[in-house]
Amino acid sequence: MTQTAIPYIFMRGGTSKGPYFRRADLPEDQETLADVLIAAVGSGHPLNIDGIGGGAAVTTKVAMLSVSDDDWADIDYFFAQVSVEEKLVDFKPTCGNILSGVGPAAIEMGLIAPKGDETEIRIRAVNTGAQVVANVQTPGGVLTYDGATEIAGVPGHAAPVQLSFRGVVGSSTGAFLPTGNLHDTVKGIELTCMDVAMPMVIARAADFGLTGYESVEELDANRGFFDQMEAVRIEAGKLMGMGDVSQSVTPKVGLFAPAREGGTIAVRYFMPWKTHPTMAVTGAQCMASCALTPGTIADGLLDRPNTSPAEVVLEHASGKIDVLVEFSIDDGFTLNAAGLVRTARKLADGHVYVPKTVWDGS
Repeated sequence: MTQTAIPYIFMRGGTSKGPYFRRADLPEDQETLADVLIAAVGSGHPLNIDGIGGGAAVTTKVAMLSVSDDDWADIDYFFAQVSVEEKLVDFKPTCGNILSGVGPAAIEMGLIAPKGDETEIRIRAVNTGAQVVANVQTPGGVLTYDGATEIAGVPGHAAPVQLSFRGVVGSSTGAFLPTGNLHDTVKGIELTCMDVAMPMVIARAADFGLTGYESVEELDANRGFFDQMEAVRIEAGKLMGMGDVSQSVTPKVGLFAPAREGGTIAVRYFMPWKTHPTMAVTGAQCMASCALTPGTIADGLLDRPNTSPAEVVLEHASGKIDVLVEFSIDDGFTLNAAGLVRTARKLADGHVYVPKTVWDGS
């Protein structure tokens, strides 16, 4: 054969989807690994026509799983964001939506056995070091995807996957506020730069001349806004100690506006070169934390809860996402844990093929 076969499971995790691999079935060195993922996804074409990607950033995500050697964790989750149109792979961030499929995929792969009607799986996010407890529905010791839980951005309903995140503060930069400030001004735009689960640059939509209620299509068509936002993001990345971020998907950018659908605050989230169709799980934690922190860019945009745990309802482009935040305010805002409910579903399994010229499987 002129191609290398790699076993995989294709999963929807939250509002994203992509291939889930055993880490042991892929090359060890990261350069070859990146080449394999680019070939598998079909990166470098807007439709990913020569791979299994779906032509959007939320469908070119990859999860790689292994039994953890960490004393706390059961499963190690290594994430890769593969670019759609450029042959690039970013191993810096993690993805909470894809993470919602990690527990079910680990059971499917035989990496962990179901235990009782609900199986608790402790997951270490290798990219950031975050600790996540996933509770997966396994009635009678059998994994199920059937259930009554609905999430915005996904049709129908499915079994809930409860996620509880810990150790996410400063997971990429080492600091809750990477610039040391609650407020920064970059190229005339007021910002809060925050690192909770995902390093982010957060601003008011109005400061970019937007309402914050625009659709995904309206935002993506506004190239003047994207050019301005990217210039701000690159400069903010330097202030956050992240160096030149022009070829990295982090930091992500988020916008705030007052809620208008009964939620806590309205948000828009960027990946960063396109608008997210819904809301990232990691980004939701960061934006909820920013909304709860006095002195940030969120001041004046919401009635801020001051008791813990607090339910923060983010109104995004396709609906709402609820984040249950445990925090303390004894010495400034301190995030203790964030919980979300997602769903996942196995879509396919088998082998994905890459040319032997990319990797011969050795």
